[in-house]
Amino acid sequence: MYSIDEIGKFKESDTEKLALIEGLLDERVNHSRIHELHSPVLKKIEFAEKLESLTTCDMAVSSKFCPKCGRSFDEDENFCPDCLVTLKRVSDKPDIKSLDASPDLTFPGKNDYANILNPECFRQIEEFDFSMDDFKSVLFSIKSQAFKNMDGLIKDNSIDLEDLEILDRVMLFAKSFVRVEYKSYGQTLGYFELNKIFIDDRQRDSLQITTLIHELTHFLIKEILVGVICKILDCSKNRHIESVVTYILNYSQVNGLIDEYAAHSVEGRFTVFGYQDYSSFLALQKDMDAEHVDIAKTIGNTFSIYIKDMLEGFLDSDARHEIKTQFLKDTIEQPNYEQLRHENCNKLSDEGFIKAIWLILSEIENADANKIRDIEMEFQSKSIL
Repeated sequence: MYSIDEIGKFKESDTEKLALIEGLLDERVNHSRIHELHSPVLKKIEFAEKLESLTTCDMAVSSKFCPKCGRSFDEDENFCPDCLVTLKRVSDKPDIKSLDASPDLTFPGKNDYANILNPECFRQIEEFDFSMDDFKSVLFSIKSQAFKNMDGLIKDNSIDLEDLEILDRVMLFAKSFVRVEYKSYGQTLGYFELNKIFIDDRQRDSLQITTLIHELTHFLIKEILVGVICKILDCSKNRHIESVVTYILNYSQVNGLIDEYAAHSVEGRFTVFGYQDYSSFLALQKDMDAEHVDIAKTIGNTFSIYIKDMLEGFLDSDARHEIKTQFLKDTIEQPNYEQLRHENCNKLSDEGFIKAIWLILSEIENADANKIRDIEMEFQSKSIL
């Protein structure tokens, strides 16, 4: 169909993103303007601190709650008169961090391929009978399953979203898509591997939030591409297909760059301006042709637009404001707006984006079957599915 150079023909301006950052890169922006941008967040921090003080010092603390309606009760109460259920103690409320969640997102189909590295599957992927409506149906399937998972977690564990700190809310959301575990060694803030997000809980809350969002984006890109393959081949999701997608995202420099830039771009949507970090992306782009890097960023930015829309269904404007508030509470470093120069303010037309997805998946035909088998064995040995 098209090479990576030809994908650039379908590039257009991402006007929303451009409008967000162009003022901050203008040389006329001064310290007073920066303070003005942050002042609403700072005022909310002051209000939150006052409210916390009032709650701690002057208000009675309820010791029980209704697991059905969430209403608070005093110690001497035993049941909710409206819901007619036994009350639970506040101390029994679930710890989101330790909440055991093993979501399983599926894509049903008529066929059940144990191996898609065969001429018939290559032919169907090459023909690429796939449209933007098909793409949106894959997104809808992922999002609807995750929200159903989250609804189950909330009901089964008597969770009141309004009571959760913003880190716990983001954690609950992430656990509705993918398994989350914790690491206590190494310098990386977190990583995504074999259908698990690993995150270092020693870091500040704000960095845990943005790391979760970054790694969740890696999972979603993998899951989207799995859904695309299942749609094209009319097959059910299985460990083999996941291994194939994992391979083409990890062993192709261009695909890896697309994946990493999308994760940075989505993370940046929920980070205060001036605190973006593109270090992992910059490491990947070394020795690559500048034009190919730009096209990869455009493809990644287009993925990020759809993923951000998916996340914003849960992380609405209030939640994003809470994230920024937490970020400024935690952060002592001065903002560095130079990082915004790595932003790409282009996206692909619908036609161009479909061709870009085909380009990513076209690498399946040249995949190393032995390496894919190794990945599949890792999935199996760690009982991910």
